[in-house]
Amino acid sequence: MTERAFTSDRSHNAALFGPLSEILTGILPEEIGLVLVGSGPGSYGGTRVGLAAAQGVALAGACPVVAVPSVIAAPSAAEGSCLLVGDARRGSYWTAAVKEGQLEREPELTDEAGFREQVESAPVVVSFEDGSKVKFPTTRVISYELPTAHLLWQAWGKAGADVRARWSQEAAQPHYLRPPHITESKRAWPVTK
Repeated sequence: MTERAFTSDRSHNAALFGPLSEILTGILPEEIGLVLVGSGPGSYGGTRVGLAAAQGVALAGACPVVAVPSVIAAPSAAEGSCLLVGDARRGSYWTAAVKEGQLEREPELTDEAGFREQVESAPVVVSFEDGSKVKFPTTRVISYELPTAHLLWQAWGKAGADVRARWSQEAAQPHYLRPPHITESKRAWPVTK
């Protein structure tokens, strides 16, 4: 397996396609049998760009694309039990429980009090967000880790046949915790008939 690592705060499309192109160089489309992609939770734009790229590769290879929860591809998730957390904005947070690369509890939204309660009782707490950029409402140490393609494939391999079948049957789409926040325009637009 070939893997390229990169990080990006905002320019997902600019950062993704260079490494993707490198990986696909020299591979014939018919050599691709399955495309796995992380479904999040993650940034609204980044998750959608990653899924769209995966669907494009799968379309070219005439093979299935399967979305797998990104939280199971964190290094600590592959090694043991951990709580993955993230800032869901607007005063809420998301949490997901993982044990040995498998979901114990799907990502869900919680408020500040629920966040603190879960974080204090977890053996290890991990976030995909850099703690120097995001302030979580706890004094507990939260490890900053990023999911990897290798660990996504590893979790796919460890998953039972029933879990793989469920993931394969679901449409490859982002794991949204809530609908996108849309701010109403303050400008009055003329209505034409």
